[in-house]
Amino acid sequence: MKLGGAAAARFLAKPEPGRAGLLLFGADAMRVALTRQDLVAALLGPGAEEEMRLTRMSGADLNADPARAIDALKARGFFPGPRVALIEDASDRLAEVIGAALAAWQQDDATLVVTAGNLRKGSALRKLFEAHPDAYAIGIYDDPPTRAEIEATLARAGLAKVPPDALHDLEALARALDPGDFRQTVEKIALYKHGDAAPLSPADIAACAPATIEAELDDLLHAAAEGRTDEIPPLLRRLEGQGTTPVSIVIAAMRHFRALHLVASAPGGPAEGIRRLRPPPFGPRRDRLLRQAQAWPVPRLEEALGHLTDTDLTLRSASRTPAMAVMERALLRISLASRR
Repeated sequence: MKLGGAAAARFLAKPEPGRAGLLLFGADAMRVALTRQDLVAALLGPGAEEEMRLTRMSGADLNADPARAIDALKARGFFPGPRVALIEDASDRLAEVIGAALAAWQQDDATLVVTAGNLRKGSALRKLFEAHPDAYAIGIYDDPPTRAEIEATLARAGLAKVPPDALHDLEALARALDPGDFRQTVEKIALYKHGDAAPLSPADIAACAPATIEAELDDLLHAAAEGRTDEIPPLLRRLEGQGTTPVSIVIAAMRHFRALHLVASAPGGPAEGIRRLRPPPFGPRRDRLLRQAQAWPVPRLEEALGHLTDTDLTLRSASRTPAMAVMERALLRISLASRR
């Protein structure tokens, strides 16, 4: 049978016992692997590896020895409890072998869990699991995690007190990061909050979240947007020493001021505009961008974008003017304009 949407989420959170097999497939190998990890843990409970209740095989192993799948389903160990026979990186070429294993499956045999890459609708593996009365096929797509999935990740990490504002920031972070990176960040937040009884705050999340751009480049753009003119030259020198090019800086600056323009010019006001940014900012960075957008009139932001566009064209031209000096002049002009 085919499972999708909320039904698939419910099953993965609490899988039904007594199913012959489960196929997990998708283009993103990390998403498939994380889903498989959670599913196997939910099926087997703790101690499965030590009690040898989990048998792992790759698609290549099964090509070399097709009988391994049925042997793994039928094998009995010394320890009681549910068992799983896991086949990773399967393909349609193994459909006949896996089909024979499903046909041989009986109650009290191990559950067959199969992972695969992206499978089209006419895939032999998909048809095999979708047509079987005691098996499920679940597609893992690149959709952002739902609130329920985020809350489940938080619960596994031991984060119980999550107020709405912190949960909102975590949802934004989940949309911006790959699933594996998001899970690692949640685990990092859990360690950061260990022994701290206070509810999770946006500042806690910001302290643990991975930086999306180099920190000193971020500092440079904030300095320009907030009129801290004297901080621009030393920040530029440090970035130049790290090998950051003027073209990289102007691209980042244009992205920053376009975001400010979007926020400041939103029909519903800056508070509405900040929610439209993609990827959405969160925590102190969101508050800082909002303050900057409120301080800049829209016409002046358009002037700043015009300066940056001219600077970009100059940097990419055959001009003999030192590139970093051109970049510095543009940022100083923008910084001074913010004080008007």
